[in-house]
Amino acid sequence: MVDIDLLLKHALSRRELIAALLGAPALLPGCSSQPRLPPAGELIGQSFAIGHRLRDGFRPQPAADRWQDAGIVIVGGGVAGLSAAWRLLQLGCEDFVVLELEHAAGGTSQSGECQLSAYPWGAHYLPVPFAENKQLIQLLREMGVVESIAADGSPIVREQYLCRDPDERLFFQGEWIEGLYPTTDATAEDLAQLAAFRKEVEKWVQWRDSQGRRAFAIPTSLASVEAVPMELDRLSMADWLRQHGWSSPRLHWLVDYSCRDDYGLSAELTSAWAGILYFAARQSTAGSESQPLMTWPEGNGRIVNYLSQQIGTRLKTGAAVTQIMPSEQSDGKVEVVWLNTRTEDVSGFKANHVIFAAPQFLAPKLIDGFERRGHRRINEFEYGSWLVANLHLRDRPHERAFPLSWDNVIHGSRSLGYVVATHQSGRDHGPTVLTWYYPYLDTGTSSIRQRLLAATWSDLADVVLTDLEQAHPEIRSLTTRLDIFRWGHAMIEPKPGFMASRQRRAAALPDGRIHFANTDLSGIALFEEAFDHGCRAANEVMASAN
Repeated sequence: MVDIDLLLKHALSRRELIAALLGAPALLPGCSSQPRLPPAGELIGQSFAIGHRLRDGFRPQPAADRWQDAGIVIVGGGVAGLSAAWRLLQLGCEDFVVLELEHAAGGTSQSGECQLSAYPWGAHYLPVPFAENKQLIQLLREMGVVESIAADGSPIVREQYLCRDPDERLFFQGEWIEGLYPTTDATAEDLAQLAAFRKEVEKWVQWRDSQGRRAFAIPTSLASVEAVPMELDRLSMADWLRQHGWSSPRLHWLVDYSCRDDYGLSAELTSAWAGILYFAARQSTAGSESQPLMTWPEGNGRIVNYLSQQIGTRLKTGAAVTQIMPSEQSDGKVEVVWLNTRTEDVSGFKANHVIFAAPQFLAPKLIDGFERRGHRRINEFEYGSWLVANLHLRDRPHERAFPLSWDNVIHGSRSLGYVVATHQSGRDHGPTVLTWYYPYLDTGTSSIRQRLLAATWSDLADVVLTDLEQAHPEIRSLTTRLDIFRWGHAMIEPKPGFMASRQRRAAALPDGRIHFANTDLSGIALFEEAFDHGCRAANEVMASAN
């Protein structure tokens, strides 16, 4: 247990905190000891209190009259749990309930809203799916995002949902340039290595296994599991680049940024399999552009809100599952105990089946006998932490060179930059909301990492503003409110060896009447993976019930 009081007594100084999270900006002139902060803001995050209670042995039991029967209990209301519920409704099953610990569903696809605009608190886009991803296309058709289907089965997305131009830019050598590769003053060797890298990626785009499957596909359930591509999981993405003799700092930066963007890991710590998937899985053919992106002001919160509406009152938020008790009998019920975090009332469900759509690290804490049943282990599952900040601006920053885009990245920063919530609505002037992303990478010793997690709103608000000052020196005077969401175990980390591990594959297998659905099971935390596992688990339950 982290002793927060002790950590705060030994809190990092402002310069130490900025140095730990941002590096070089801590040394910039003007890093004063009393920075100017916005007049309003708060630090929000996941509900850690109930987790601490469970860790300390909190196992309440419902009174005899507080039990109900249920066909299916879905534990977790993130995208996987919501998708499982959606699929059950499609299959004609309405006898289910979704229990979500937080007071808002969606997990890392949650969103917020102010008078000006909605904005994301996490995932903020979805690539247009290929024709093979039929269930996701069906959902998007229901939502009115897909207007028709082409002759080859590909979805045709309504134009207003495709990310509008300009879509991305990079702050490099003191000005904004188009795209994410730092072209300014690039040498012939830099460009030659970039071209060689792209050619190698295209080889993987073309590769097919003995069953005609792609080496890399999203969702990964459609990808090959044969040895040739899976061998890439033995080394890191950075090692893979070095094996090819590519030493260009610009190429290494682009690849490292891409790994941090999707996985919250540096290229040195990302499996080469996952790293290549980032570039290869969304190209339909060699030489083609990556699939276009769909986005909304609230990001993937748009999809979460739609799924939640379809589920209706079957979705219970503020519902903390405290214990799952499988029956020793093959035809017995699974008992699920849950706490209403608003009222402290304890209730229980006796379910025919459970879909466990929460992260794997919670399984041994909640499911009785989880690790006694042989193949069930979680020690290889590792998770990354994130900060996401929403800055409310009274006006746009002054721009230099390439104009404000949807995605805005600062070269050399440890953050991922920011997206603009109002971009898709076509409002290019005046007030806006910027959503800033930061993955915790290697922050040194565990004690420093814990102190970072114990940082206050003012500490972290200063970090956000210091980072953005590199590109927008006037950002402090423009910001009227700054809210920060601290994600603890935000997403699974695809480190070398994990994608090919037996432990990961075994985790997706049913445990009696308990079925599993989460991005953990794919090893990469993408919306498509959560959706795919949710639908798969729902199909498993319905198949076993018939």
